[in-house]
Amino acid sequence: MKLREATRPALVIMASWFFTVLLFQLAEASLSSDNATGDLQNVTLAAILPLTNTDYPWAWPRVAPALYRAVNSVNSDPHLLPGLKLQLVHGSSENREGFCSDSAAPLVAVDLKLSHDPWAFIGPGCDYSSSPVARFTTHWDVPMVTAGARADGFSTFAAVTNTGPTHKKLGELSLKIQETFGWNRHAMLIFSDNKDDNDERTCYFAVEGLYTLLKKHNITVFDYFIESDVNYKDVVQIIQKNGRVVYLCCSWDNLRNLMVQFWKEGVDLENYVFFFIDLFAEGLGGEQPVTPWFRGDQDDYAAQQAFRSVKVLTYLEPQNAEYHQFVETLKKDAEKMFNFTIKDSLYNLIAGGFYDGVMLYSQALNETLSKHKPGQRPVPRPKGDMVTQRMWNRTFRGVMGTVEMDEFGDREIDFALWDMTERRNLKTLWNSIKQLVLQKGLDFQWPGGSPPLEVPECGFKNDNPACLTRTVTMHQMVAIVICFVFVIIVTITIFIYRKLKLESELAAQLWRVSWDDIQMSNLDKVLRRACSRLTMSLKGSNYGSLMTMEGNLQIYTKTGYYKGNLVAIKYINKKRIELTRNVLFELKHMRDVHNEHLTASSAPALTPQTCASSPSTAPEAAFRT
Repeated sequence: MKLREATRPALVIMASWFFTVLLFQLAEASLSSDNATGDLQNVTLAAILPLTNTDYPWAWPRVAPALYRAVNSVNSDPHLLPGLKLQLVHGSSENREGFCSDSAAPLVAVDLKLSHDPWAFIGPGCDYSSSPVARFTTHWDVPMVTAGARADGFSTFAAVTNTGPTHKKLGELSLKIQETFGWNRHAMLIFSDNKDDNDERTCYFAVEGLYTLLKKHNITVFDYFIESDVNYKDVVQIIQKNGRVVYLCCSWDNLRNLMVQFWKEGVDLENYVFFFIDLFAEGLGGEQPVTPWFRGDQDDYAAQQAFRSVKVLTYLEPQNAEYHQFVETLKKDAEKMFNFTIKDSLYNLIAGGFYDGVMLYSQALNETLSKHKPGQRPVPRPKGDMVTQRMWNRTFRGVMGTVEMDEFGDREIDFALWDMTERRNLKTLWNSIKQLVLQKGLDFQWPGGSPPLEVPECGFKNDNPACLTRTVTMHQMVAIVICFVFVIIVTITIFIYRKLKLESELAAQLWRVSWDDIQMSNLDKVLRRACSRLTMSLKGSNYGSLMTMEGNLQIYTKTGYYKGNLVAIKYINKKRIELTRNVLFELKHMRDVHNEHLTASSAPALTPQTCASSPSTAPEAAFRT
């Protein structure tokens, strides 16, 4: 009896549990049955994407397989949107030439709105096509979910949710790079810009995200766009005058030509760093070592050396298994549905973003509908802004891994940084956690051994006052050169003047003394009476040794008076002296030399009959011992 009483509660619990499970299975079967019937209420999603131009990452043949797969996943889940069924319709945003059109896209949006009254719009992808559609959807209060529309300005539209990469996140990445390496004052943006009606101006919108974020954080930004007929020498000079940390968005050929020009001009590239924006890694594809500088011409070596200062910014391909399986399925479906071959590239990120966008919208719609009374038929459509707000500022698991949406409806995206060396070196930049995380065992390559300065020590124009005190300014340099030239001119002038004066003195023969200007002493007068001049010349050596007395002064040679000065006379036994230039120089120097220890020579006295030398016999000119 006690045993029966003890087992009675257990039997009641088991019966309750069995009844609960049965009700749950019946409810699930009912939901599955409802979803399998045609009585489900349609939730129309209107996609506005390019129909045929597969150059766009968001072209319909590239994205449609992912959208249909997402719709099927939602419709096959009885708990996600019970009683509802997603339905996908499509309109092309192309013009007649096959390009995205900012006039065709809004017209298609109006047509889809009137004919299908969609609960949400998927796309567009192109920036110019997305802008007017975003205005319409905001006005209609209809959510717009896209994985394109990467331009920075879409954050201002309340209806837009972006589950793909955006240029705003690229700007946040550049800001983090600047902060990490201490570049907090200056940056330079170089980009190509084609304003043709059919061009999307991809680089313009890419650098716009950088410009906006850097400016907002008080970083001085100098921007310059490359024209079609670019003069690379001029671009090099502009960069030298305005930047050391340079972000570039242009073609790979433009980048290579620019770097080769830097190398040819002998610019010290260790003082520069170039971040090249190639978001879809179109120049880095393949498994082989990346050599974007190689063209097989004479500039390959210069380009390779210059590319050491280049780093390439791209999106980072997800590494989770779900994404790789998603891409394989995407390839098969595109081949089957559109006869289009999808290759392995970062373009597939866009398809993954659209897939995650449909899943995100479905979850947000389910959460919004759960706040209403259950069992209402038809299910009332919730306000668009309520669904949109539930898509923002949340995290969920998507096909590309964790999907993290910020408070403005933009997805956090991961980027990669590549060093341009002979081997492909990847530096991973996890922007979702706002940090730069390097791959294990790798470090950034800096040709100069460390990150370059964002502003040269003496400024771009050498106008830093601290450097002016230890460097020569342009005005000082000009003054020095002028003074140097003046000194040279004066020196040459003095040299020419002395040369001309010397020639004049040699030609004047100032050393020459006429024999008639010499007055003989008394002894000579006596001797002159006793003999002829010829006898004097023949016996000059004997007379030269006689000692005479004149006053109290002893004279040991022939003497005379020249201009009132007593001079000694020495006869030279030569009838002819050749007055060469060297002889004239010696005579001039002998006349010019003056010293208290030397006997000064007055001058030679030359006549047709005699040759004589007349050194002075002044007392102060005698040799002293």
